Amino acid sequence: MFRTMFKAILRTLVGGLYRVRMRGNLQSLEANERTLIIANHESWLDGLLLGLFLPGNPVFVVYSGIVGRPFFRLALSLVDYLMVDTTSPMAMKRVVELLKSGRPVVIFPEGRLTTTGALMKVYDGTAFAALKSDATVVPVAMDGAGRSRFTRLAGNQPRKWFPQITLTVQAPTKVVAPDNLAARDRRRLAGESMRLIMQDMVFNGNDKKTLFQSFVDAVDTFGPKREIMTDVSQLESPIKTSAEEFSLIDRVKLATGLGVFVNRMRQDYTYADLLKMTVGLGRLVSKYTVPGECVGVFLPNLAVTLGVTLGTSSRGRIPAMLNYKAGVTGLLDACTAAGLKTVVTSHAFIEKGKLQAEETALADAGLRLVYLEDARAEFGLKDKLAVLWELQNPRAIEANLDIEQPGVVLFTSGSEGKPKGVVLSHRAIVSNISQVRAVFDFNTDDRALNALPIFHSFGLTGGTLLPLFSGISLVLYASPLHYKVIPELAYDRNCTVLFGTNTFLANYGKHANPYDFFRLRYVVAGAEKLTDAVRELWFEKFGKRIFEGYGATETAPVLAVNTPKAYRVGTVGQFLPGIEYQLQPVPGITDGGALFVKGPNVMSGYYRFENPGVLEPTTSEVGAGWYATGDVVKIEDGFVSIVDRVKRFAKIGGEMVSLSVVEKIADSAAEGMHAVTSMVDPNKGEALVLFTTNKDLKREALSVAAKAFGASELSVPRKIVVVAALPLLGTGKTDYVTLKKMAANA
Repeated sequence: MFRTMFKAILRTLVGGLYRVRMRGNLQSLEANERTLIIANHESWLDGLLLGLFLPGNPVFVVYSGIVGRPFFRLALSLVDYLMVDTTSPMAMKRVVELLKSGRPVVIFPEGRLTTTGALMKVYDGTAFAALKSDATVVPVAMDGAGRSRFTRLAGNQPRKWFPQITLTVQAPTKVVAPDNLAARDRRRLAGESMRLIMQDMVFNGNDKKTLFQSFVDAVDTFGPKREIMTDVSQLESPIKTSAEEFSLIDRVKLATGLGVFVNRMRQDYTYADLLKMTVGLGRLVSKYTVPGECVGVFLPNLAVTLGVTLGTSSRGRIPAMLNYKAGVTGLLDACTAAGLKTVVTSHAFIEKGKLQAEETALADAGLRLVYLEDARAEFGLKDKLAVLWELQNPRAIEANLDIEQPGVVLFTSGSEGKPKGVVLSHRAIVSNISQVRAVFDFNTDDRALNALPIFHSFGLTGGTLLPLFSGISLVLYASPLHYKVIPELAYDRNCTVLFGTNTFLANYGKHANPYDFFRLRYVVAGAEKLTDAVRELWFEKFGKRIFEGYGATETAPVLAVNTPKAYRVGTVGQFLPGIEYQLQPVPGITDGGALFVKGPNVMSGYYRFENPGVLEPTTSEVGAGWYATGDVVKIEDGFVSIVDRVKRFAKIGGEMVSLSVVEKIADSAAEGMHAVTSMVDPNKGEALVLFTTNKDLKREALSVAAKAFGASELSVPRKIVVVAALPLLGTGKTDYVTLKKMAANA
């Protein structure tokens, strides 16, 4: 009786102080005959919170080492508990017996408090207990307790006495492991199943909000005074490089002169600076546009670009990120596809970037160009007062926006035709960030270096918004092509996270000093296949493992990635939480199939050149909401391997030949950069054309390599074209459209 009364009083007190929210599938906690309740372990409060707010009378599994501590003795007096000795092989057997008896059991599978804010190692014992007892697993995601004073988070993590705490009860599930395996293998697979369940739990427990709301949440969580971004184009850096590279840096400097909104003398931006910039620029853009309108953003990798993007989005407009490296034709095609009427840019950017031809083409096409320098003169006292008021209550700016509305329009690279406008909702981008955070232990002590362009999905979501929303200091750099500058910058700024493509990482590795990357914890590669040569270079020269991922602009972009908890060489890792997939047969492919995916991060649809500004919803032969990636993959033990592109085949003499396999043959035959395309052949239908930077590569070496691969002689190109460098898109991918034209002219 006393325990019940004391528990009720404590529940009222704790619930009020921490504004505890219970949500989700509460019925599942008592609906099963054998229930194992699991939770992530954020703080010393976790057990108390679960004991106070979970319905029923579950039994808590506690480790003998903590029972003797006064605080835990008091908390344990409120609940039933089972003390186990972690060194005893019989510990989990007692848990199995308890589950079989019908009592709900609560356990933390990590076995310890997180010190990173992310999931720690998940022990196999909990999973094996669930498997042996055939228990239903009910995940409960803890969110908020990690920001309290009762955590063990390392580093510069902001803490509060009474942060809001949310407990999200999720759908019941089962630990899965085949019966026909040896006990050791079955236990290992059960542990892997439990890890995936917990990753899904962490992802599903996160609130999904709009881009601007997520940004404001980050300001509140990490504090307005926290320095979050460095704009390198404004740094007087001690970096030593050639005059040519300095002139390239100078070309992308932007001096908008927006007074109160952009302080040109500042090198670093706090959250307060970015919020002020975002609110001001959002109001400025809204003066020239209407709600629901797509607005072109024609600016480089700078903080002001991020301010324009988030500010435009916060006002109910849709920022369309234009590729300033696409050329006049590609740029106009993108504007047509998205139905743009207005483009935000800068006189300084046009001048320094030598983009006068693009500027003229945009104006001739009838688009209104809003120059930030000119717009400043029209920003009057009324606007400034409105911004000052909005800064006091920024959440009111977009009170009517829905997370399913378009948040950003990005454009496909145009590597296989005209660029398409990819419409990504707020939910898609924020979900993808949550998916990545569920599998990586990024923390507030990290410093990310991103030179990938913001107009590219990898550069926007992974390289920019992920750090911004996670409290990770971000170093934004103007161009990924400065191969000598970027390693020096990583060294100078003590960067711990680097994003890049295979091409860029190859060149950074080639030019860097072996000590330049000594602080890096994560090197994340995407957008193109990571070659063995680059992987080995980074491991041998820097001692760093590259975490290769995979995705598409249409998936915001990450679908799968290798992580420290799940890594396999030669694969792109495992699918992120929340991703559904199907493999469909492909003629000529016996190992794998065409990949179709569905999930919260999949695009809303396309804007196409042929039907400007009209959203074409995501669909495929699999069904509505399913995106056809165009990739052929195989999946083993949950790890995804990219076999080929569906379209990257040539039909030679009636047989299908994979162009990707031909490129692999060339890679093994000689050093250098290689790319293969096809051209019309009147006799055999199509013929292969190999472009290479190796002037000594001969057909004989290709034939030897093809035999080693077990490939037929049809996979050996008869035409070899030596080039000084392969044509690249701004994202670092090989420009196959240009190669196709070069092949036709060869």
